[in-house]
Amino acid sequence: MLFYLASWLMESFGPARLLQSYAVLIVLALYLGFFVTCYLLPKFYNWLPHDRGREFTLTAEAAKGKPTGSGSVFITFFTIICVLVVPLRGLQACILALTWLTMVTGFLDDRSTTSWGEYLKGALDLAICLVASILLYYFITRSTPDGKVYIWLPFLSSSIKIAPWLYISMATILLWLSINTTNCTDGVDGLSSTLVLIALITMGCLFYFVFGHKEIAAYLLVPHIPQGASWAVMTFALAGVLMGYLWHNAFPSKVLMGDAGSRALGFYIGVCVLVSGNPFLILATSSIIFVNGGMGLLKIFLLRFFKIRVFSKIRFPLHDHMRHNHGWSPTQVLIKFMIIQVLITMALLGIMLKVR
Repeated sequence: MLFYLASWLMESFGPARLLQSYAVLIVLALYLGFFVTCYLLPKFYNWLPHDRGREFTLTAEAAKGKPTGSGSVFITFFTIICVLVVPLRGLQACILALTWLTMVTGFLDDRSTTSWGEYLKGALDLAICLVASILLYYFITRSTPDGKVYIWLPFLSSSIKIAPWLYISMATILLWLSINTTNCTDGVDGLSSTLVLIALITMGCLFYFVFGHKEIAAYLLVPHIPQGASWAVMTFALAGVLMGYLWHNAFPSKVLMGDAGSRALGFYIGVCVLVSGNPFLILATSSIIFVNGGMGLLKIFLLRFFKIRVFSKIRFPLHDHMRHNHGWSPTQVLIKFMIIQVLITMALLGIMLKVR
């Protein structure tokens, strides 16, 4: 809104042109998201449901009674800030709406006195992911000269054309995994939000400095995304509200994001990776999240449907194993997982962008 409003104001008020600078909009979105969330979030504590203790979680007793579902608040702030600050296009507006919808499904489960159950939540996530995948395919094909979708991969200098059914299937699976592994990682104060924050900052910088910059994209042999800077503004807006939430969620936490926050965050990170055109970027942004939560999902899946036991001596999510079997404190889990993720991110970005 401000981006388009500036074009009306520039003739009478010269400084309004700054609102058409993506760098200015990124800073505005980041700071606005942080300060609004940091100041206003505590005012919603009495309106939020309270944690009833999470099964199979070592921190269940510490979390019990705390306000939860605060993702409903900061994702709503994110949505409002994007409408105000981000020069939204069709795909971005659709993704913003689906991110908010993913939050709503999680919040309804947070406030329910009885859990919705794994299958219902999984089906809802799958439906949202399928819709998002179809929308991504539709809008991407409209922006390419031949109406096809291409992905770029490590070690290959040229992009690969991908069939519609394969793209939609791959995108749906990636989004579903991103949602559920992020949700599984939300078990130690500040852990999930910090790891997602690293992913958001990584993708925001890539959108602005690499994919959104025609010359740099051409030099690195990656596709140029004309709306890359706009995606960067949107991504840093979410980073800002997440920082505001993390201000209150740092150990010992005063509030929890619940499924409302973790599912929406996982969905948005997955979308960013798909927009970049390289599905393997999810390893650079969320490898610890995938290992921490994804291996537990794999363990349950193999045992429940195929009666195959794997990782029988490892407790999942992995952060519970490190606390229970190795005596790590919540702060140690957070700091060490964060360090590992940063090291992985830097290494994989170097390989993916330069070894091509």
